[in-house]
Amino acid sequence: MAKKTVATLQTGEGRTYSKVIKAVRSEKTGAYVFKEEMVPNDAVKDALK
Repeated sequence: MAKKTVATLQTGEGRTYSKVIKAVRSEKTGAYVFKEEMVPNDAVKDALK
């Protein structure tokens, strides 16, 4: 049988960050581009401004 490996990101400081995905309009083409970044939970509102 195959052994399943599970990544545990819930220990340590992994839970203090959130992934923020913003849709930003490209100046060249006018299409929307998605920007992803990892920010601390305290700075989520500032990252979305």
